[in-house]
Amino acid sequence: MSNAPDAPGGADESELVDLGPIDFLVIAFPGSHLRGEGLPLLVDLVDRDIVRILDLIFVRKDEDGTVTAVELADVTGDGVLDLTVFEGASSGLLGDADISEAGLLLEPGDSAVVLLYENRWAAPLAAALRRADARMVASGRVPVQDLLEVLDALEELDAAG
Repeated sequence: MSNAPDAPGGADESELVDLGPIDFLVIAFPGSHLRGEGLPLLVDLVDRDIVRILDLIFVRKDEDGTVTAVELADVTGDGVLDLTVFEGASSGLLGDADISEAGLLLEPGDSAVVLLYENRWAAPLAAALRRADARMVASGRVPVQDLLEVLDALEELDAAG
């Protein structure tokens, strides 16, 4: 991975102006079964400079409800899932409060990856808008299932009409 965290911790203001939008994901693995199908795709996004990982941590919720950060070496012992590509991706931007919040989303016995990333593809647009004194006033995501439901409803209306 060629662009693990490098700027935000020690970045000056001019570097921060050029940042793209920052997002986070919490991806749960029920029963702590990490098979890794998506990890090569994340590495590809980083390698193609579409996203930049600002911080990445793995967390586990024990059966007693205790939530802890997990070292990459301890995530899996099966020898199948190679997570070494993510070593060094933890920058400290995500802290104890973030680990606790992620833990609230997990069931006992589950694990998760918490990923803080920059949308590098949008950085030029975001920087231009900031230079024009524009500001983000709302942001969000539309769940795919919601979109599919709307499309199904529209299709039913079209078929009926």
